[in-house]
Amino acid sequence: MDWAHRRQRIIEISIALCCVAIVAVAGIAIFYKAPSCTDGIKNQDETGVDCGGSSCTYLCTASEVAPKIAFVRAVSPQPGRTDVIAYIDNANTNASVQGAVYMLQLYGVNQKVLATETGTINMPPSSTVPLYIPNAYNGQAKVVAAFVSFDPRTLLWMKNNARPILPVPTNISIQNTATPRITATLTNQSSSQYYNKTVVATVFDAQNNVIAASQTVVPVLSAQGSSNIVFTWNQPFTARPVRVEILPTF
Repeated sequence: MDWAHRRQRIIEISIALCCVAIVAVAGIAIFYKAPSCTDGIKNQDETGVDCGGSSCTYLCTASEVAPKIAFVRAVSPQPGRTDVIAYIDNANTNASVQGAVYMLQLYGVNQKVLATETGTINMPPSSTVPLYIPNAYNGQAKVVAAFVSFDPRTLLWMKNNARPILPVPTNISIQNTATPRITATLTNQSSSQYYNKTVVATVFDAQNNVIAASQTVVPVLSAQGSSNIVFTWNQPFTARPVRVEILPTF
């Protein structure tokens, strides 16, 4: 074989090798997927599928304490209207949830479903979050049971060790009249300014039963500032109030 043919053969082999390399690179680009927190596979240093470890935003649900419903109470601020107040406890010190989807169910006699409602709630670490739902049911049927549950698919726990600095209520005054009124001063001890902050008041009797609940919105609560807040009802409480808990939502 003369030199011209050898050179031609070398060129053909080189072109073939280049084609093979291009196909290999393209195949890798198409079929190989780098490990990630959304690939549906337990890889990297994940402690579960797409959760835990140093890379993933979300913690594994199985490793966290599920939210606890401390209580759910139906209260009637006026005839034909039922409101609901619930306390949700997040016992996790290192995890929070944003936008967890809850479902409220109200039952009458004979386990008849009177109303259902869904919504979302945020739960910072080590927190008790009030869930107040006004006008959950409008009707004359008696509400005998109320339940709150969560869609487990929305309990996406995120790494979070920072518990918010809550506004503190002081100077709480209960005016137990035919049209009850509760006033307080809400003080912001943080360096952040709050806008449209929802605050919930829950009223308890001597037996620690919930007898009423309401909410108000503070348009602006300046950093290190205070605001007067007021809660009112149009009819008397069903029992003598002995204390009130005032909690902001998150």
